[in-house]
Amino acid sequence: MTDQLTDTASPDVVLAELRGASKTFGTGAAAVRALVDVDLTVRAGELLAVLGPNGAGKTTALSMLTGLSRPTSGMARLFGRDPRDLAARQRIGVMLQSSGVPDTLRVRELLTAFRGYYPAPLPVASVVTAAGLQGLENRLFGTLSGGQQRRVLFAIALCGDPGLVFVDEPTTGLDAEARRTLWATLRELAGSGRGVVLTTHYLEEADALADRIVVLNQGRVIAEGSPSQVKSLVPGRRISAESTVTAAEASRWAAVHHAVHDGSRLELLVSEAEPVVRQLLARDQSVTGLTVTEPTLEDAFLTLTNRMEVAA
Repeated sequence: MTDQLTDTASPDVVLAELRGASKTFGTGAAAVRALVDVDLTVRAGELLAVLGPNGAGKTTALSMLTGLSRPTSGMARLFGRDPRDLAARQRIGVMLQSSGVPDTLRVRELLTAFRGYYPAPLPVASVVTAAGLQGLENRLFGTLSGGQQRRVLFAIALCGDPGLVFVDEPTTGLDAEARRTLWATLRELAGSGRGVVLTTHYLEEADALADRIVVLNQGRVIAEGSPSQVKSLVPGRRISAESTVTAAEASRWAAVHHAVHDGSRLELLVSEAEPVVRQLLARDQSVTGLTVTEPTLEDAFLTLTNRMEVAA
């Protein structure tokens, strides 16, 4: 697919942006503020991951960037234009969680139909290869597995040779091999000068792929930066061990910010490792597999979002 994708923009060129964007649904006492004064920029040649818990405002932000919704106040721009402008929308590809794609059409028929919406679409063979659909071209969409259908939706998003691609939970239902193929294609898209906006609940996916991360919670941006910069916002260490100590008990210890049992393993996020390790060993002398590591992106995400909920 590399020879089919041409560079679309130089690095640091702004492809899409929100400036002071707010969105309110309803009026009066029943009004809900889905976004509050959000600044968000998507640049050429980068993969931006937009993260947040359910209801954080991710879908609302992406809807404004793609022209499906307008800000109540503030500004949204897509390639320097109003996102509802047809010329701007023809330069994007969008992969949503729900498709509305007819079950009775074959994969090749779907790709051919969607290519017809764009002035300079990619060849069918290129999008088939990029999405890993070889051998499925003549299958009815409705007969495909969930993971195969996700790959078809990804191929549809690529049909118009987009300069900016929005992918919403792209690897849900994919097996390991298909996930790696899609990751490689997303990297190739960004490497060719395109912009990629990713939303995902798989935080290890965002950590592995993203050049930059924006974390939303309760309609506000609460963190932004590279994966390492976001992780650095949470001081301390992660402690993991096979232990009979419960998460409920450990969460009451000083310096423990977060505690959970993952199977038989106790996982702790702590501000100081040494006193917690001593307390753990004193409480459970049968501890095995003890490790102390840097916080993960998931640790940072949980800590940042929990802080905001406590403050609220």
